[in-house]
Amino acid sequence: MTILVCPLSRLEEMVAFHQPGRVISLLDPEWPFPDLGDRYRGRHLKLQVHDISDGSERLVAPGVSHVRALLRFLDGWTREPPLLIHCRAGISRSTATAFMAACLANPGTDEYDIARALRRAAPLARPNTALVALADAEMGRGGRMTDAISTTGRDLPWPEVEEGEPFHLVIRPSAPDRPAPTTH
Repeated sequence: MTILVCPLSRLEEMVAFHQPGRVISLLDPEWPFPDLGDRYRGRHLKLQVHDISDGSERLVAPGVSHVRALLRFLDGWTREPPLLIHCRAGISRSTATAFMAACLANPGTDEYDIARALRRAAPLARPNTALVALADAEMGRGGRMTDAISTTGRDLPWPEVEEGEPFHLVIRPSAPDRPAPTTH
C-alpha cells in the first residue's frame, strides 16, 4: 500500500509518473480544482476546506461531512495502485488525510508507529489537527490518532517554506503485536 502526497504545483507530474488509482484534492473554496481528465472521473475526490482548525464567518473549517466523504472515498480504494493526496502546499490537509488513510488501511498497526513513519517520510508535515481529531472520532480510535500526531509533532514550528516536497508513505500490514511501518 502506497500513499503519495504532494503540493498542488507538483500534481500533474505525480499523476503522470505514478498513475495513481485515486486522487484526493483538498483546496480552499476559492481555488479551482485541477482537471485530471476522464480517466479520473469517479476516482477524484474534491473537497473544499480551508487549512484551519476552527471555523469563522468567512472560512470553511474541516467538518464531520468532510471526514465522512474522505472515509467513503477511501473505502473504495483497493490499496493498489497508489493513492495520491494533495492540498495547496502538501504540508497540512494532505498529510492529515494521508495519516487517516494509513490508519484506515492498517487497523492492526499502532497509530503512533504510523505517525512516526509519516514524520520520517515528511519532516515538514504538519497534519491539520482538526481533520485528525474528526477522523479519530469517526473511526472510533479513542483519541489515539490525535495523541500520535500531537506526540510526534510536539513543539514543531511551522516550516519556513511555501510548500512541501512530494513524498510517499508505505505501510506494510503487520502482525497485531509487531507494527512495521516503513517510508521511502
